[in-house]
Amino acid sequence: MFHKEGFKIISVAIVLFIGINVASYVAIQSEEWQIAILVLTLAFLVLILQFFRNPKRQTTIDENTVVAPVDGKVVVIEEVHEKEHFKDKRLQVSIFMSPINVHVTRHPIKGKVVFSKYHPGKYLVAWHPKASEENERTTVVVKNDNIEVLYRQIAGALAKRIVNYATEGKQVVQGSDSGFIKFGSRVDVYLPIGTKVNVTLNQKVRGGESVIATL
Repeated sequence: MFHKEGFKIISVAIVLFIGINVASYVAIQSEEWQIAILVLTLAFLVLILQFFRNPKRQTTIDENTVVAPVDGKVVVIEEVHEKEHFKDKRLQVSIFMSPINVHVTRHPIKGKVVFSKYHPGKYLVAWHPKASEENERTTVVVKNDNIEVLYRQIAGALAKRIVNYATEGKQVVQGSDSGFIKFGSRVDVYLPIGTKVNVTLNQKVRGGESVIATL
């Protein structure tokens, strides 16, 4: 199953794969070169297909948990001052995605989207300390009766487009599709101080399934 954001790129990649290999078969006499071109173009097509894959995830709906919004590795767990929405101290958990990770963004909790904003910006590497404030990004805040969580999609050096489906006033389900980031990036999650964090640095998590915090 592939994400809808990849349909156009996948279609173009398939057309290029077929076209290049047909052309090489007609124009190149060397069988070795034909095979080499086939292998290279096939590898490129496979990379595109795996990047836009959208596997089904079994989210255990629980109002007392916060699930990982994306697949990747936990790279930051620290107290910070969140400047955009809360304007106070929050517990930040950051998840870095490599190009081989699933890049679907999922809602970490269920509730109402009370804030959603897009920020144009730079394309610093995703782990850069200033990436969360200077890179292209979207900020989304979801609130329910138990907790209010902010999560921020951040573009990286390779990510040139962030897609965000969260609109203010929308009721969302925990683990449901919130957006997509095209090519490697990261997502920051901001939790209330005192929230119990269930992950450790360098731990790998799965979006929509791994519980990163409990109330």
